Amino acid sequence: MRRVALGTLAAGFAWLLAVWPPPVWWRDHWPQCTAMMRLRTDRRTGGRADAVSQSSCPPVRPSALTGTPQVLQRMVIIAEDSRFRTHHGIDPEEIAEALGLERGKGFGLAIATAWRRRDRLRGASTITQQLAKNLYLSPSRNPLRKLKEAATALQLELALSKDRILELYLSVAEWGPRIWGADAASRVYFGVPLSRIDEEQAAALAATLPHPRTSNPTHRPQRMLARRNLILARYRGVDVYIPPEEETDSIPAPIVPLLGPPPESLQVEPAPLDTVRDTTTTQVDST
Repeated sequence: MRRVALGTLAAGFAWLLAVWPPPVWWRDHWPQCTAMMRLRTDRRTGGRADAVSQSSCPPVRPSALTGTPQVLQRMVIIAEDSRFRTHHGIDPEEIAEALGLERGKGFGLAIATAWRRRDRLRGASTITQQLAKNLYLSPSRNPLRKLKEAATALQLELALSKDRILELYLSVAEWGPRIWGADAASRVYFGVPLSRIDEEQAAALAATLPHPRTSNPTHRPQRMLARRNLILARYRGVDVYIPPEEETDSIPAPIVPLLGPPPESLQVEPAPLDTVRDTTTTQVDST
């Protein structure tokens, strides 16, 4: 029994750490096709991800961080992972906040609370965890998948610099149906290369990340615009709360090969910062 237990433990540990290629590979190489690019969520299968062939993967447009506008880098960090530069792949404070854990609780009670509220962990992922999911994993909500995501994020942090992690994330993240990478998103939604986007466009891209297939600059943009205004307010120095989000809508956006000027839906003026402050205060209170 001891041998069986040790063997099971060793197999579980190996599964937890095993990813291919190893994270150190990404120091000098760009992904050709990520795990998330191979998977598509099929509504008819009840949310399961259907595999697609390697040949159907779109070409990755690498976006070197030196050529990525600082404004986009800052907007994404503000919106997705405000402590990106200081944590080590996992943000315990964000996890505790997402789960509603209180200091001073016993370990057993904290674990029970975490299990009951485990769905909230989807909104507490760091940029490193999201990169781990994109490169190696799937959008599954299985707790074991989240555990492997966390372990993989720690490995990425050990192997790569923060700049390289952000560079890879911006180049492989999904920004809409079949839109992978920030440069492709900029060209599709705004008709300009990534280097030419302005503040509002950068905020719109950052606001699209939590739900790229269900609310983006060309499809049902209302939720994206509301989040964009919060990101712009934070960027401009207003102390607002930007709630963590994860894609929850099951209606995917159509594929829009847009290469022209910005759609009319994006030409909505951002709300005045005073208005954003007022509405956000109400939102925090209600939360």
